[in-house]
Amino acid sequence: MLLPYCRLKPGDIWVDPAGKHLIGCGDAADSGFVKQIHSKASPPTLAIQDPPYNLVFGKKMPVAEFIEWCQNWISHCRSVLNKNSALYIWLGADQKNHFRPLPEFMSMMSTTDFKSRSFITMRNQRGYGTQQNWMAARQELLYYTLGIPKFKVSYTDIPKVLKGYYKEIDGRKLENIERSKSPNIRAGNVWIDIQQVFYRMEENVNGCFAQKPLKAIERIIESSSSVGETVTDLFAHSGTTLIACEKLGRRCVTFDLDPIFAEICIRRLERFRGTGKTGWQLGHPFERELKRKLSDSLSNQIAAVK
Repeated sequence: MLLPYCRLKPGDIWVDPAGKHLIGCGDAADSGFVKQIHSKASPPTLAIQDPPYNLVFGKKMPVAEFIEWCQNWISHCRSVLNKNSALYIWLGADQKNHFRPLPEFMSMMSTTDFKSRSFITMRNQRGYGTQQNWMAARQELLYYTLGIPKFKVSYTDIPKVLKGYYKEIDGRKLENIERSKSPNIRAGNVWIDIQQVFYRMEENVNGCFAQKPLKAIERIIESSSSVGETVTDLFAHSGTTLIACEKLGRRCVTFDLDPIFAEICIRRLERFRGTGKTGWQLGHPFERELKRKLSDSLSNQIAAVK
């Protein structure tokens, strides 16, 4: 129903009129397309990947097949990265099935030349579960590096309140708050200060159920890239990496297999530039077209009755 309103079809690349970003409609497992879209930008120093969690082409895959598919797009991503770069991957863990595919994915990554750096947990404010198990309220984020990429320490919005960790400097005993570079807690590998996206938030994009918070992506970008550098995202989905790059002065190369998500990315960028809004909150990326279609349908029904 929405495909007629999409500007891109498989294989197409949208070049930002402002000369900053590239948005495509393509397959992360297609090495030719991955190289083609990245040939139009400098090698990325940062890759942020949010692949579908064991759900590819709308079908659930056996874990072994999913890992083979991941190995494929990881290789393509590796081929376009700067020799000194960072790779972040969001990945799920099914607690009802031995936490798969997370352990298999980690094992697969150990066979590559990426170096494991951190296993980050982002805590959701809302979880799911039953009265017979612990509430599932976490999202897993893996951090890998190639070569020696830059890394900038970041701080949360959480103020330091706990005193201690005393150290004597020049004959005076100082505690950790006095010696700190910031009054706030430094970001670690457990993130509890980021709100998961839900429908009342401005950045919400209806129809994008795996949407990651802008604040999380901005934290990654600010820590692992510099202004003017290229960031790549092979699974564009709602376009969060794109909007974060636009806000922070990076160039984004991103694409999605589905023309609808590719179109959502373009529209979200255009909306942000035109209004400053990062999403649609209670609206919809295709709300004009849907209202027009509904109006036409009602008109046709009325005409048929007459």
